[in-house]
Amino acid sequence: MHTQTPPDLSTIVELFQHGVGCAQIVTGEFSQETGLLREQLRKLGGAFDGGMGRGESCGAVIGALAVLGLVYGHGDVDEGKQKALLMEKSRKFQEKFCETYSSCLCRQILGYDLSKDEEAAIIFEKGLLFQLCPRVVSDSIAILKEILEEP
Repeated sequence: MHTQTPPDLSTIVELFQHGVGCAQIVTGEFSQETGLLREQLRKLGGAFDGGMGRGESCGAVIGALAVLGLVYGHGDVDEGKQKALLMEKSRKFQEKFCETYSSCLCRQILGYDLSKDEEAAIIFEKGLLFQLCPRVVSDSIAILKEILEEP
């Protein structure tokens, strides 16, 4: 059960300003559930920000799925029941996320592609990284918390 209070939007913005990305913030919030240190979880999420730097799958989504893998994943062969549970939790997360954002792709959520310099400039000019992305991270943490609390 997740007992830690999730970061508020201003804390998420501050973390972004200090170089902590969306996937890192999401993964870092689930130390108790995964049994890993916040620093380890943030390292795990480090390569996924900005849709893996390519505008692909949203880093907050990847971070949430990584946490689900750590909590519900299987680590050996012939663990079909465990794999099915993980896939069901993953599906639920993505469905709930897409109810709010209609896509799990970073470039579709932002409306611009961070991997293209001219579009990245627009993202920064419009302040999307510090306005939209913190909400995406906060919502991802809330959805993940809800799924982890389900029986």
